[in-house]
Amino acid sequence: MYKLFKLNTIKTFARKLIGSIALTTGMIGIPISILYLLLINPVSLIASIFPIVGSPFRLEFYISQAMVQNSLAIFASQSILTTSISSVLLLMGVGLLAPELWKGLKAFGRCVKASPMAIVRSPVNTYNKVTIWRNWVLAKVTYLNEESAKWKMTFNIMKAPYSFLRMMGLSPQMAIGLLTATTVAGTGVAVNETVLAGRSFSNGDAGVYAAPLDTPSAQLEEMLAFREENKDDNTLRIVLGVVPVREIKIENVSVGTVYANSALPSSTAHTSANGTAATATAVLIGGTVVSGGTSTYLEIGEMVFEKSRCSQLYFDNTTAHTINVIGNASDGQSINVTPGTSRMRAIGGGHHQAEAMVTSGGSYDRIHIDAPTTATNGKIGKLTLSNLYTEGGACVFDRMKIGTLTIELNEIGVADGFATKEFKIHQSVTAANWNVSDNVEVSIGTPSETLSNE
Repeated sequence: MYKLFKLNTIKTFARKLIGSIALTTGMIGIPISILYLLLINPVSLIASIFPIVGSPFRLEFYISQAMVQNSLAIFASQSILTTSISSVLLLMGVGLLAPELWKGLKAFGRCVKASPMAIVRSPVNTYNKVTIWRNWVLAKVTYLNEESAKWKMTFNIMKAPYSFLRMMGLSPQMAIGLLTATTVAGTGVAVNETVLAGRSFSNGDAGVYAAPLDTPSAQLEEMLAFREENKDDNTLRIVLGVVPVREIKIENVSVGTVYANSALPSSTAHTSANGTAATATAVLIGGTVVSGGTSTYLEIGEMVFEKSRCSQLYFDNTTAHTINVIGNASDGQSINVTPGTSRMRAIGGGHHQAEAMVTSGGSYDRIHIDAPTTATNGKIGKLTLSNLYTEGGACVFDRMKIGTLTIELNEIGVADGFATKEFKIHQSVTAANWNVSDNVEVSIGTPSETLSNE
């Protein structure tokens, strides 16, 4: 079998070699003979390439132009014979190379036939090839994005305990120290479960909160200064200290005697710094007159009191850059537009500023936000009190320094006639810019105690 294969290979090679020589010789000889028959002498053109000088194997030789001309002249003089021999050689070469020539012609024909459609389809084919690369790149990008999101979620889960402690107002060092201690002691999970199981501001639970902690301060609740007010009642109190709070938001709550079987705490009277008589308060927001120390203010970048229901609404001892009093309805009102020179104000705190304290829903005997520590003003970036439904005591705002104060769309009154002013903005409230519009006096009574505190 091997010998037969080798013999066939030799025969094929010999056939192709002889066919190629015969075809080449015939293709050269026929044009020269035809040119001579047409009285065109190609010898001078061909001979112009010469003389050729070379020295192979150190044997000098020289082919003169005359030699070439004489040789070609002899060959061309027999044009008819040369044409005949060249034609025979050409036919022999074609015959020997017929399979290869046929394949080549078929391939050339297929190429010519396919060329028009290839030209038509080339944009589509090019686009398909581009989309293959595009899809490959997008697949890699999608994969990297998914992996990045997974790692980001992993790191967020890992830092969740630290973020929770920072949200409670602890410094980075204290948070890391607490996490390290609980990890070494093996009680981290137990601590976390205890915190989550207890009362919290975000869940709407009453208590005394040392801003910005989300859980009530047991120490403050046990102190003598707060015990009488918060031992057995349902007060929501926020005590502000040195840490600025980015935002405090209380909305959709019932306060005071507005719900059945409720009562204001026994110590709810508030006496204004300008000598106004003591007033029972369901909502008290402001600084503190510190006996024997330096009294404090609440510094607020922006404050909004809106869509709320109060028996009385009083503002006192407050300076603001801009005050908007819009769309309030009250059973008697006294709005003193007193000019002032207070600056625009914003509250910052950088990395150590506390996050927001936000609660929605809940029933309280009283809401109280103050700064009781001598010479330490409370600082809030934005204070929002929205949809507070109160009864049994006044809503009092006292001792504040505000950038922009907005009082809008509130209802105030106890149905005792317009002669008694349930809505008062005292002369001690000043602003560089006042916007007072669409405030009306209408008869407004107290809500009936048919609501439940459940």
